[in-house]
Amino acid sequence: MSGNRGAVTHPQPSPYRAAAILALLAQTLFCYRLTIPSKLMFDEVHYVPAARKLIALVGPNNVEHPLLAKEIIASGILLFGDNALGWRFFSTLAGTATVLGVFAIVWLMLGRVRPAVFGALFALFNFTLFVQARIAMLDGFMAAFTLLGIASLLWAMRADDARTAWSRWLLGSLLLGLAVASKWSAAPFVAFAAIAFVAVRLNDARARGRSVYAALNAGGQRHWPGMAAVPAILTLGAVSVTAYFLTFAPAFFYHLDPMTLGKLLPFQAKMYAQQTQILPSHPYQSSWWSWPFMVRPIWYLYEPADGAQRGVLLIGNLAILYGGLTAVAACLFGWWRDRSAVLLAAAGLWIGSYAVWAVIPKSIGFFYYYYLPSIFLCIAFAVALDHFKRGKRWDEGVLIVVLGMFVLFYPVLSAAPLSGPNAFHFWTWFPSWV
Repeated sequence: MSGNRGAVTHPQPSPYRAAAILALLAQTLFCYRLTIPSKLMFDEVHYVPAARKLIALVGPNNVEHPLLAKEIIASGILLFGDNALGWRFFSTLAGTATVLGVFAIVWLMLGRVRPAVFGALFALFNFTLFVQARIAMLDGFMAAFTLLGIASLLWAMRADDARTAWSRWLLGSLLLGLAVASKWSAAPFVAFAAIAFVAVRLNDARARGRSVYAALNAGGQRHWPGMAAVPAILTLGAVSVTAYFLTFAPAFFYHLDPMTLGKLLPFQAKMYAQQTQILPSHPYQSSWWSWPFMVRPIWYLYEPADGAQRGVLLIGNLAILYGGLTAVAACLFGWWRDRSAVLLAAAGLWIGSYAVWAVIPKSIGFFYYYYLPSIFLCIAFAVALDHFKRGKRWDEGVLIVVLGMFVLFYPVLSAAPLSGPNAFHFWTWFPSWV
């Protein structure tokens, strides 16, 4: 960072204190009335029974997805019982970890606490994260491991010596492997990490007049010191793949059709076939191109439960979804004008996480597939506001709007008691939202 000579400087607040406060706020918000509804809702009807069967080691179940997220849900059941708290508690931890992942990524990108705090708060009050942090589904765990994995690789990028860089790189590789072990939609981020490593090194070499050969070797590097490109990429692949396959360990102890080493790779082909099968139409399905505009959100719950009419609507915070798209465009413009790698990276996280859905071979899609891109919008928003504010406190104004939207929609995000069966009209502003 650079500053004006003679300008008054203020000490940076502690990122660790800010992170601790954010974690406490997020965990409290996610856990408040977590056990309502006390019944299974939406895709919990698939993953909670799968977790129960994992506990009993009955045999293969819900084979279209890897095991890790269901193992974590099973751990909650073992700790807290087969009830709403047991099903959902670890999802709240994943949600808090995701908030902290956003904080860490923005802090590592910019080196300042304020925009990192705002990015984390945007994520916390983005409806998608709040809802997914309070339901036993796979996406929350996948996102948490992905965000923490990216943060670890950025942390390695900022290391001062080779030993530290390698240890952080190994951690990031492990976390990305666990993300894929939660849900396959995280797999592209392993490839993105390798591409980013090479791109940053080549950019550094061009700026310093060094050769491509020098850029890909270990010596004299500004980022990831002491790490050559080929060993780093091979390590990334080996560690993430090993972590992925280790999560299948419980399957070797099934009572019916146990896993074997010989079955492990063919089983991945079976999973792929399940993932790409042609499915019948669904009332909540939507096309990938429509997700940024939130054409078709999803009612996870809308029925009498626990003595009242209640609803849980998976929908995005309008201020984040639409404002975040503007922020992505602003980041791309700022990169073109200023050649800022940080702005390109902030926009690239959203672009990469969203664009893959144009090629992923799914017969039908749902708005919750947009979960990761909706989180990366918060990073782009925080980075764009920090870059373009020019002394103005636009971030505070945006946060007020984001928080206002959260308060307005809170009853149908949290399964609060509603006035009756027709109460949904207040929040369904467009016909496709019903």
